[in-house]
Amino acid sequence: MSVLLEGIFNGLSTSSVLLIAALGLAIVFGLMGVINLAHGELMMLGAYSTFVVQNLFQGFGDPWFDLYIFAALPVAFLVAAIAGLVLERQVIRYLYGRPLETLLATWGVSLILQQFVRSVNWIMVLVVGIFLLLYFGGTWLIKRQAGGKPWLGKAQVILFFLSVTIASISGFAVAQGNSPLWNRAWFGARNVNVSAPTWLRGGFAIGTFQVPSTRIFIIFLTLLCLLAVYLIFYRSNWGLRIRAVTQNRGMSACLGIPTGQVDALTFALGSGLAGIAGCAISFLGAVGPNIGQNYIINTFMVVVVGGVGNLLGTIIASLAIGVSSDLIGSGTLIRLFPAEGALQPLYEFFTFFATTSMARVLVFALIILFLQIKPAGIFPPKGRTAEL
Repeated sequence: MSVLLEGIFNGLSTSSVLLIAALGLAIVFGLMGVINLAHGELMMLGAYSTFVVQNLFQGFGDPWFDLYIFAALPVAFLVAAIAGLVLERQVIRYLYGRPLETLLATWGVSLILQQFVRSVNWIMVLVVGIFLLLYFGGTWLIKRQAGGKPWLGKAQVILFFLSVTIASISGFAVAQGNSPLWNRAWFGARNVNVSAPTWLRGGFAIGTFQVPSTRIFIIFLTLLCLLAVYLIFYRSNWGLRIRAVTQNRGMSACLGIPTGQVDALTFALGSGLAGIAGCAISFLGAVGPNIGQNYIINTFMVVVVGGVGNLLGTIIASLAIGVSSDLIGSGTLIRLFPAEGALQPLYEFFTFFATTSMARVLVFALIILFLQIKPAGIFPPKGRTAEL
């Protein structure tokens, strides 16, 4: 019995990470209809932000190091939210209503972010900073001086290539100095480790098994994020605007709701939640450029099974997928059946799937069967959204 309880608890902690990530994806995919394949990379940015904050607090000594997690959480949220805001303003907003193009574009962004983390150094930061300053600053000046003029589009194209050229020349000139400070990669391709604060190490005993404090913290963090999302969407004026735009964009625009701002801030909120999920998964293992790929598929499955844009369905689906994957993949279910006798076929069946990869195959097969019965998920959308 204690083995089953331990497996369920580990599954709950896995479900908690899935739920935080799925909350962000439910907002982006469920409410906005955007298939964001870069969502896992936004989680990765949150994990690396936690690593950077950890290293900064290590220089302050032990009393302050134990508090770094309270700085890492808002930093991870802001970094991922800003990245999501830039992605929405510069890429996604031109692709609304075109799911295939959105999928391809966000997949390309995910590859760019992975390579960026592997290669980023001070020279790259300098080049990107110069480009952003020249291009966006120049665009603002051009629109201010010549808004509505027919040659505005051509001027922006010319400004883009000039900004790229000047930024590239600047980076090349700095690289010629061969300074280790400028050329050394910040992270590289190797995984990095995030150490939990002292008060999150160890755990406490419940019965005969040990409950890690880190997993308790992740579950508590998930409950806080869930409460925050509920308050934002159902107890605030901005949440009312988001739900109005989701149900009928045209009517919302006629009523004076700034649909463009709603889209941008909604996408930023969903991306910020992915950053918090990245902060959480940094305590469960090593952080690397591909860490988001381990969660993105399960996260999409949570949103689809729960019902697109449904908060309660997302919670139930994350619990079902997380707990079942952990129970099957860890081999916990094997211990519930005897190796001989009438239940031997069940023992052999779960033994065959008692690995992480095979457990994922079995869970996906069950999800496919479930979607044959309920294609719209546990809680299908109602009203106008059901017709989209």
